[in-house]
Amino acid sequence: MSEQARNPEKILLWLEWTVIRRLDGLLHGDYRSLFRGFGVDLADLREYQFHDDVRHIDWNVTARLQTPYVRVYNEDRDVTAWFLLDLSPSVSFGSERVEKRSVAVEFVTVLARLLSRHGNPVGALFYGDRVDTVIPARSGRRHILHLLGRMLSHPVGQRSEETNLKDLLQTGRQVIPRRSLVFVVSDFISTPGWEGALAFLARRHEIIAVRLYDPMEMELPDLGLLVFQDAETGDLAWVDTHDRGFRKRFAAAASRREAALRSAFSEAGVDALELSTTDDLVDAILRFADLRKRRRQLSAGGSLPQHLGGTHVVSVA
Repeated sequence: MSEQARNPEKILLWLEWTVIRRLDGLLHGDYRSLFRGFGVDLADLREYQFHDDVRHIDWNVTARLQTPYVRVYNEDRDVTAWFLLDLSPSVSFGSERVEKRSVAVEFVTVLARLLSRHGNPVGALFYGDRVDTVIPARSGRRHILHLLGRMLSHPVGQRSEETNLKDLLQTGRQVIPRRSLVFVVSDFISTPGWEGALAFLARRHEIIAVRLYDPMEMELPDLGLLVFQDAETGDLAWVDTHDRGFRKRFAAAASRREAALRSAFSEAGVDALELSTTDDLVDAILRFADLRKRRRQLSAGGSLPQHLGGTHVVSVA
């Protein structure tokens, strides 16, 4: 990457001009559709009603009274947001010019800037081959430049051990002191066990899983004999992509993994945004804003359209 491409000030100016300015016009400055209602204080308890969010159930009171009770919150204007950012080796993959890591950096920078310019504090945790960076939650443009600079300078994780997202999620629960809006930004290529940690984190915080992927991870093109390298371990293998049977097995395995991810997000009760290395970031955030709007309508007693029912995942591929 050139020195100019690593300059936080120039990158932030470019994102403000090409992404945030477009969002200002398309959302008419109404970022409440994205962030409304995440900073909350407990106000009361009442019996559960059909339209209530199950994440607000107070399980201790429910067990004691043998009747479901939910916590009722007062909404704060201020939102504290945290980004749990996976910067492990697999996130550095990209089949063309754009890596998943670059998509993650731009997404985090744009969302952090949108939040901070309205006075909302933003913090972050980075995971390379372990949780190695904690950036306390603060606001302001200077803080976003600091966050962006730390992301750009963060080294690629060592290709020796597989990623363990459970460590990142558990550290997030320990570090984040109060109920916050938490973005988990990852490709979710990890050793098993992170699913329960995600659900546990979602009991306290509003979680948004931002799943990064590259189209080649879903379906292999016919390019003949290629050398594939495991992004996590560095292991090499020859693969004949001309073999139609192999490509079908690869696509089937990818479909099973997709189903498992969607199931994990749904069971944890979290919304998910899928970001491809080929996506337009503005379109992705607009679709996400639409999803959040529909979720609020559902929690207020409305209903989701049929194509969104039963899943919390919006794909922008």
